[in-house]
Amino acid sequence: MKNIYDLTEEDMEEYFINKGSKKFHALQLFNFLYEKRIKNIEEVTTIKKEMLEEIKKDFSFAKIELVLVERDSDVCKYLFELKDKEHIEAVLMKHDYGISVCVSSQVGCNMGCCFCESGRRKKIRNLEVYEMVQEILLIEEDIGQRISHVVVMGIGEPFDNYENLIKFLSIINHPKGLAIGARHITVSTCGIVTKILEFSEFPLQINLAISLHAPNDEIRNKIMPISKAYPMKELIEAIKIYLSRTNRRVTFEYILLKDINDSEACALELAKLVKGINCYINLIPYNETNNLEFRRSNTIQIMKFYDILKKNNVNVTIRREFGSKISAACGQLRSKKEEL
Repeated sequence: MKNIYDLTEEDMEEYFINKGSKKFHALQLFNFLYEKRIKNIEEVTTIKKEMLEEIKKDFSFAKIELVLVERDSDVCKYLFELKDKEHIEAVLMKHDYGISVCVSSQVGCNMGCCFCESGRRKKIRNLEVYEMVQEILLIEEDIGQRISHVVVMGIGEPFDNYENLIKFLSIINHPKGLAIGARHITVSTCGIVTKILEFSEFPLQINLAISLHAPNDEIRNKIMPISKAYPMKELIEAIKIYLSRTNRRVTFEYILLKDINDSEACALELAKLVKGINCYINLIPYNETNNLEFRRSNTIQIMKFYDILKKNNVNVTIRREFGSKISAACGQLRSKKEEL
């Protein structure tokens, strides 16, 4: 049985029309679910009881369960349990521009990036739309505030769950849904070229981030298996096509790994790679985990890398570090829970 939170407004319109009811009930139901935050269908007052009984019969109202929260000053890590007892995570980060949540899109991940805790534990399944939506709903309920920014960069590869991702984006952006502005939403991919091209046709102005993490195929092949399927040349070409269609700046995420991709030569090569591309580079100090051998580049090396990019006129930032006192690395809290 489909969950009511799986449905976009268009899905609801189709449902009501097929039931011989009024199309405008879709917007009313959306309003009750996401603005009024009803707990059960009986709280809907604008739709006839007979129709509400049909909805109750046709859809599940099941919720995911919040089972653990680790809190630090400006960051919270949430662990959720799903109906099949699997676990996913989300991270809340407080910024000066608002409250951001990083959500998961899959249980586990098949991309196999060597430095990633999520990739260490293989994909079990895609998340349903309602499971992704409820990550945000439950966090908003926990903090008593609205989320202003969403990043799909938690456990999983979003473009490997493309159909559900697109519905999720439509729901959280909808003015009667979670009403999060398209430009406040970012989707991150490790570089599935076919989906980057498909996403370039998506009508909402969602931001795109590319998990790059290397300036060439030689290094990228060693740490990111996706690079063997989609080499750097193909990836950069797809990004250029994306830019030409959307006219939106792309973010390159670059985790600095000690003695692997953090040399001055790597910085110079990276500057050359992105020259002429409308982008900025987000340098990320690595969040170490006990299960993986990779280490964080030291602060001096991070600043050297940053300075070289700056001197080569690259738009670059260093991501503020969150969660050093909690299990903030992607997939870390889930691993702790399931490997006890």
